Amino acid sequence: MSFLCKTTPERGLVWQARFAERLPDLPFRLWPDPKMAETRFLAAWTIPDALPQLMPGLEVLFSIGAGIDQLGLAAVPPSIRVVRMIEPGLVAGMVEYVAWAVLSQHRELFRYEADQRAGLWNPAPNRAPGECRVGIMGTGTLGGACLRHLAALGFACRSWSRRPSEIEGVQGFSGPEDLDAFLAGTDILVCLLPLTDDTRHILDRRCFSRLPAGACVVNCGRGGHLVARDLIDALDSGQLSQAVLDVTEPEPLPPGHPFWRHPRIRLTPHIASDSQPQSGADAVIENIRRYESGQPMIGEVDRRLGY
Repeated sequence: MSFLCKTTPERGLVWQARFAERLPDLPFRLWPDPKMAETRFLAAWTIPDALPQLMPGLEVLFSIGAGIDQLGLAAVPPSIRVVRMIEPGLVAGMVEYVAWAVLSQHRELFRYEADQRAGLWNPAPNRAPGECRVGIMGTGTLGGACLRHLAALGFACRSWSRRPSEIEGVQGFSGPEDLDAFLAGTDILVCLLPLTDDTRHILDRRCFSRLPAGACVVNCGRGGHLVARDLIDALDSGQLSQAVLDVTEPEPLPPGHPFWRHPRIRLTPHIASDSQPQSGADAVIENIRRYESGQPMIGEVDRRLGY
């Protein structure tokens, strides 16, 4: 039985070399492979059609990214364990991106960029970070790391998650009953939630109306979290002052989509963070060792919750 890696050729070669060095007794194959039926472990961003028939001996499915919604778990038999990617490079990249977005809004760099294009010299007094309230939805590995970094920079941080969580220096909120209070005290809202039936379209008209006027929204979760028309209406009305979107639905956006040219939307092409090839391979190798020895795997998904 073997390990099959379904990814880009460049990443696959890095993984192949890493597995040969650190897990040489496990046969390693790159997609597409004629011996798929022998696959015991699969690492992929998306899965092939008819997975159970192609890989009847599959035991563990590893996502090569932090999310798992793109895998389409409805087509994955319940007996197959699913593990999302948790590795230092992916976490560091998300911390960098969220810090950039928050600092750009806090220091009014988006406005200054527009002023430059208009030929305007219009300085404003700088505010202390503690005067800016940053709220992050999602307190998992990525959200927790971002909150700790922003709190260390002096921002007034708050979190919202499905279940209560405690992060030093962060005011915690949880559950539907706390959502309005969380939003009411958030100047910059960052979404890092997993995409589930409960969180789809959570960034909607109602959510935006609960934020203070002039708030900023940063979506690094999934495009399905956001209702596009509601975001544009909130920006055009002034309820929101800025949006930073790294994810959209669909991806890529079609030509002519209003997000492309909206003056208050900063758009990036799903590049906020990515697992690094070598450290990503190391994370999967560690989890295979844990699986073989009967230890819990890091990042294993609770199929009932969807994350």
